[in-house]
Amino acid sequence: MDTEDPLAQGGFDVDDWLRLKGFAGSVATLDDVQAGRAVFALDETEDPRPLDMELPQPLIWWEEDGEQAAVAVQAETHRTPEGETMEVLGLILPDGGSAVALLDDVDLVDDTDPMWRRLVASAVDGADVGDDQAP
Repeated sequence: MDTEDPLAQGGFDVDDWLRLKGFAGSVATLDDVQAGRAVFALDETEDPRPLDMELPQPLIWWEEDGEQAAVAVQAETHRTPEGETMEVLGLILPDGGSAVALLDDVDLVDDTDPMWRRLVASAVDGADVGDDQAP
């Protein structure tokens, strides 16, 4: 089994996220997902292409429950049968989980962003980390 795939590498913290490997240069297939090389494979879309984006990429994902730190390891663009273009990201979460998000629902940041660092520390430590609390 390929031990360099993003999903087999577990979670990350603010100091070791760069060890995550991106899935770039092609559109992921179901075989890539099943082998753990990619987070997602979309079916029933038109004109799938890799999204030109440097991977891995730290980001803040704005979801229903609030913001969450993540690292994008996969980026693709797809067109729906209705003609809508979707820019889709495969994410690795600090706890080692994975998720799929639209580019519109994230803020790309660098690893010095204080909010990203705070969110990663909170997820890794399993507790809320405020500005005045040590992680």
